Amino acid sequence: MAEFHIQHITRYSYPSTVIDCTNQIILYPVNDALQEVKNHEIRITNDPEVEIFTDYFGNRIGVFSIIQPHNTLTIESDFDAITHPLVFPADNQPVSDQWEELARSVETVPYMDFLQTDVFPGFENMKEILHQIVNKDKGPLTNALVLSEYVFDHFEYKKGVTNVETKVEEILKLKAGVCQDFAHVLLVMLHMMGIPARYVSGYICPKNHELRGEGATHAWVEAYIPYFGWLGLDPTNNCIVNDRHIRLAVGRSFTDCTPVKGTYKGSSEHTLEVSVSIDNGHIRTPEEKAAVASFSYTTKNPGISNNSYRRYLEMQQQQQ
Repeated sequence: MAEFHIQHITRYSYPSTVIDCTNQIILYPVNDALQEVKNHEIRITNDPEVEIFTDYFGNRIGVFSIIQPHNTLTIESDFDAITHPLVFPADNQPVSDQWEELARSVETVPYMDFLQTDVFPGFENMKEILHQIVNKDKGPLTNALVLSEYVFDHFEYKKGVTNVETKVEEILKLKAGVCQDFAHVLLVMLHMMGIPARYVSGYICPKNHELRGEGATHAWVEAYIPYFGWLGLDPTNNCIVNDRHIRLAVGRSFTDCTPVKGTYKGSSEHTLEVSVSIDNGHIRTPEEKAAVASFSYTTKNPGISNNSYRRYLEMQQQQQ
């Protein structure tokens, strides 16, 4: 069992007054047998009423509006989480039964939503790679682990060469990227193998600084394993997700899990600042508090649609 306190602050600043601000937030961590959420508070500028609903993928979504004029918008999420170690799946069911169950999932809700892959440039080359490394005489779990290891071994963890809108075919050419890229490549490979897989957003918690992406927002994959369920795979760190990962949301890709997005009336120029602080049980010193990562992005493109939270993630990827 591990305990963490997470503070995630998002702040928008505008050079002139804006009005009619409406936002969607996906900042509600999963609460289940592996992850207990305690004392969760969300504080928002002007204290608007937040309407909460559950989306198609099971994520809790908050929606709020600020009608009155304002120059800043701050969204602060604070919560404590207790995580429990995963009981690893026993891969002891007949292999043929497992693949047959996955074959039936193609037309089964909700798995069918996590099997869709469009043909893209490089699709045939990817098929050849899968032909070389996948062994259908082995079970889906063994092959999923092999695919995660392949991404870890063959893609360089490199900041600044991609952004959150980079397509899979570009990542395959670059053979490099960060956590979102690793997750998207593994998703495609699992889908092509007929293994349902979904994108996961969340946090990876610090311990000995041996994992990439510690102390910030993170992304990984969950693969559906017959007779077990959804299993988290982190290709960025070549590990099975356990009690160091905190899950926020799942979806088909990053687009389904964007932490904050919205619209407002006013100048499109604005500055976005985001900080994520994760405490693992000890009281931070002033020096540690000052070292908490904070990323900012300023947009100066009037009239152009621009999801600045996506840009923030790009900035974060370049500085991790």
